Amino acid sequence: MTQSPLHQILDYANRANPYPIYEELRKTPVLHEEDGPYVVSTYYEIRSLLHDPRISSDARNLASTARDPLAESSQEDESALPPSFLRLDPPEHDRLRRMTNRPFGPPHSPHRVDGMRGELHGIVSGLIDGIGDPGRIDLVDQFSYPFPVTVICRLLGIPREDEARFHTWADTIAASLDPDPDADPTERGKTSHDARMQLGMYLAGLIEERRKKPGNDMLSELATAKGEDGSMTTMELLSTAALLLIAGHETTVNLITNGMLTLLRNPDVLERLRADPRLAVPIVEELLRFEPPVQLVPQRTTLADIEVRGVTIPKGASLWLVLASGNRDPQRFENPDRFDPDRGDIQHLGLGSGIHSCFGAPLARLEAQFALSELARRLENPRLLEDPPPYRQNAVLRGPRHLSIACDGIRP
Repeated sequence: MTQSPLHQILDYANRANPYPIYEELRKTPVLHEEDGPYVVSTYYEIRSLLHDPRISSDARNLASTARDPLAESSQEDESALPPSFLRLDPPEHDRLRRMTNRPFGPPHSPHRVDGMRGELHGIVSGLIDGIGDPGRIDLVDQFSYPFPVTVICRLLGIPREDEARFHTWADTIAASLDPDPDADPTERGKTSHDARMQLGMYLAGLIEERRKKPGNDMLSELATAKGEDGSMTTMELLSTAALLLIAGHETTVNLITNGMLTLLRNPDVLERLRADPRLAVPIVEELLRFEPPVQLVPQRTTLADIEVRGVTIPKGASLWLVLASGNRDPQRFENPDRFDPDRGDIQHLGLGSGIHSCFGAPLARLEAQFALSELARRLENPRLLEDPPPYRQNAVLRGPRHLSIACDGIRP
């Protein structure tokens, strides 16, 4: 019996290459199976819905009869914290996002991300220096995972001596986002919950310290800010810090790993990048279209009946927006299945769009640009040892769990 497109998306057997499924899915731009979610897969419809104020990110607006098979596997354990602004609607979303943006980006902190260039280069160089045996490298464990979490530590102002503990908590929480049918769900849930509690208590203590003695870091500025939107409560600060850690870490891991995998499959582009590091900018943009780190946005719901391509999506319905399918829509992109960093028009959906567009986009772009250009420059004759690599279980945050590569040596 043939699986439905929805079940094919969730089926781990298709994780290495879901794009033929998305191609089939686009033949029915708004798919609805029995009591499941409404699945939207075409570029213009996804983009329109991402900007539509009748689409809610607040799970409390979901009708009790609506069913989302990804709700459990992709949802953070926020039982002890209020929802982050990612899961809220205006005006609360806007207030918290504005407050978080003040110490992060323009107009109030225009140099926060750009000022990290030297630090990013130092972290990348240190990780490549520490790779060891060039004959067998796990790029995920040795580079893609530790890099962004170290960056988040420096951004928030985590003391250097505490970074190892922070890495451990981040790894445990990240592992919990992937479904694991072989693990004991009770034990797994307890391990994840304990890590979140320990991280929460650690951050709460650090927030109190920064309120008394602020430093030149983002956590200090969030803890002491008193702007037109008031101040964040400790609980709001904790949920925001957890969001920055998880969302900023997980997506960047996938972006870098998918990026290196794609470059190794396209050696001509890798060679061009080695010769000209400036090519990293268009390469990362094309990667965000071609292999986006977030494949789909679940957990959206309608605040009213909405008609899309002749289908009425009723109020309170569960809605999935398949960003990765929209990014390969031939109605929007010419030769969409070809990796082409020379594309002139690349308004992709890889970082979302609208009020929930990726908050950390400037930093994620810069991290990926530094990572890929330095890997291209320093690894001599890099090659894949396994293709396709083993993928993570997660259908939303899609990327290799390991990426085994080899090279002939590491240049200074």
